[in-house]
Amino acid sequence: MGISHYRDLVVWQRSMILVERIYQITVDFGIDERFGLMAQLRRAAVSVPSNIAEGNARRSALDYARFVSMALGSIAEIETQLEIAARLELLQREVAEELLSECKEIGKMLLTLDRKLRSYSASKVTDQPEWDEISLVPGP
Repeated sequence: MGISHYRDLVVWQRSMILVERIYQITVDFGIDERFGLMAQLRRAAVSVPSNIAEGNARRSALDYARFVSMALGSIAEIETQLEIAARLELLQREVAEELLSECKEIGKMLLTLDRKLRSYSASKVTDQPEWDEISLVPGP
């Protein structure tokens, strides 16, 4: 049986944890970064699970895949912004590396989900997914 709700997806669950971590680490960025890097990192982090959820609510697998692609773009933004934060010494290198590793894993899951959705879409004439026909839980 497939997954029908975004909350059941491991990639959504892990991206929600990433949001929490980003909010925790950016608290220490200081007042000068309130509308700068802090806001950009938080916005990009929130975008990942939000795009997964919005895509899941769409009526076609191809639309869903487009939102998963946007989530992948947000992961790339987060990675870049974490690197900037570490270089500016707003964030300890070890913390940045831990979060970058998590971003990499979430990115792999998103790529798997994207491929499954696009493959499903290409195999169906109607492009209307029967969610129990496909598994949307990314593999290892």
